[in-house]
Amino acid sequence: MRRYAYYPGCSLERNAAAYDESFRAVAQVLGIELVEIEDWNCCGATEYFSLDLLPAYALVARNLALIPPDLDQVVAPCSACYYNMYKTDKNMALYPELARAVNEALAAGHLHYEPGRVRSRHALEVIVEDFTPEEIAAHVQKPLRGLRLAAYYGCVTVRPAGHDDHEYPTRMERLLQALGATVVDYTLRANCCGGHMTQLDADTAYRMIYYLLSNADRLGVDALVTACPMCQLNLDAYQGQVNSYFGRNFHIPILYFTQMMGLAFGIEPEKLGFGQEIVSAERVLEKWRNPPPEEETAERKPRRKETGLPMPEPLPVGQL
Repeated sequence: MRRYAYYPGCSLERNAAAYDESFRAVAQVLGIELVEIEDWNCCGATEYFSLDLLPAYALVARNLALIPPDLDQVVAPCSACYYNMYKTDKNMALYPELARAVNEALAAGHLHYEPGRVRSRHALEVIVEDFTPEEIAAHVQKPLRGLRLAAYYGCVTVRPAGHDDHEYPTRMERLLQALGATVVDYTLRANCCGGHMTQLDADTAYRMIYYLLSNADRLGVDALVTACPMCQLNLDAYQGQVNSYFGRNFHIPILYFTQMMGLAFGIEPEKLGFGQEIVSAERVLEKWRNPPPEEETAERKPRRKETGLPMPEPLPVGQL
């Protein structure tokens, strides 16, 4: 049994509850014990660090300080939560004055954090680094045969710790292949979804989301698979607005990699949070329940230019 401290974060208690439910279900199958941090608080997301650095670092360090002494690794499924914990630990180690100031703030709550004591890890990192593809495949009871899936990492998951190529990561693709899916080459896999741009400049946000959806649509994917709650929210919740804005009719479910693992492991969809998404994944579930004969599932490669990788289609005239 592998044991990790677990930091779910705010998103996984609300709009990304399916991520939490599916990660816990998959962890149980893999023999992972998730020890949720008692009395954890919000990580501050991205906004707090742009307002006041010391309270922002102290907010994150409090969660690290609350991790039981017998645990030296913490897992966060949310990319922003993972990044903030990783950054706080790293910067406290690099800058002693910051560490002193943060611990002075923590002392008000009778807490202290020694940088380097806890290793912060993303849920995807734990799955692909602590388990071999063969170990994952050994738990597959109902392969994702016939499902054309594209991995979408977003811009945060792949960059902080350098565990994969920042521009062309492949670890989620390898995982999906181990689950039996047909993985398509989605070249925008590490592009930004826009983050909170939907609240600042809707026109810009819709254009960013459009590029991601139009490229996936052109590749004929059944779903985009992500590891980030913000990416899932933007591409799922705003897909209808993007359709109206550009006169399109995209219907691409945005699902978590843990949900796809759960399906392959034979876990019932209701226990994985299916049905909570805005763009229905019912067609994905129908293919999963009734896969095509094996001879019909050979990978259908997208057409690509002889001179390079396929590019996303341009914005419609009048929307530039």
